[in-house]
Amino acid sequence: MSLLDASFTVFGEHVLWTDLIGNALSLAVVWLAMRKTIWTWPVQLTGALLLLAASLHADVPGNALKQVLFCGLALYGWHRWTRGRRDGEGLVVRQATARERIVLVAVLLLGTAVVAQLFTHLAWLEVAWSPWANAYIFVGSAVATFAQSRALVDFWVVWVLVDLVGVPLALKSGLYVSGAVYGIFFVMVMVGLRNWLRESRENRAPRTTPKDKAVTA
Repeated sequence: MSLLDASFTVFGEHVLWTDLIGNALSLAVVWLAMRKTIWTWPVQLTGALLLLAASLHADVPGNALKQVLFCGLALYGWHRWTRGRRDGEGLVVRQATARERIVLVAVLLLGTAVVAQLFTHLAWLEVAWSPWANAYIFVGSAVATFAQSRALVDFWVVWVLVDLVGVPLALKSGLYVSGAVYGIFFVMVMVGLRNWLRESRENRAPRTTPKDKAVTA
């Protein structure tokens, strides 16, 4: 048995170390994202690689493809956040514009429909439970991660919607650690949403200069 297939037993169920460590790193990513640190992305990349190995072992191709996509998006987000800091502007958290929200929702809906059809008709994918649920999580995770790379507050909202489907899907697929982590995600995501939303409002508020204070006085 290779290191990637190593597991231990809890209450009669086999738990993969890759699943456990990968999900631990995924939780760390949420905490790091709340703090807006550049370490968010290398940690997310490492976690995605470990969860890719776990998904392949558990024969969950939809989740495996999601992790492959995560690897690419983690590299993209790493580049975006690094460039923002190099330009001296820092990471400016903001709410998506109406147009951006329309695009995000459209990609989520249309992408889910297209990917669900692929999961349904491509037999080699062997999606174990509900191609629509797998497609929704696959596309929703991609949309959330992309929005995160753009420092949009709305990415937290997308993650909430993904979690609502991710918990039952993970449990049904036998990835019990992933199912538990999705539940913890929900709480952490709500905290992150509150923090980023508050910061975005502060960024939009007009700055008070010493001259303004003098006039007010």
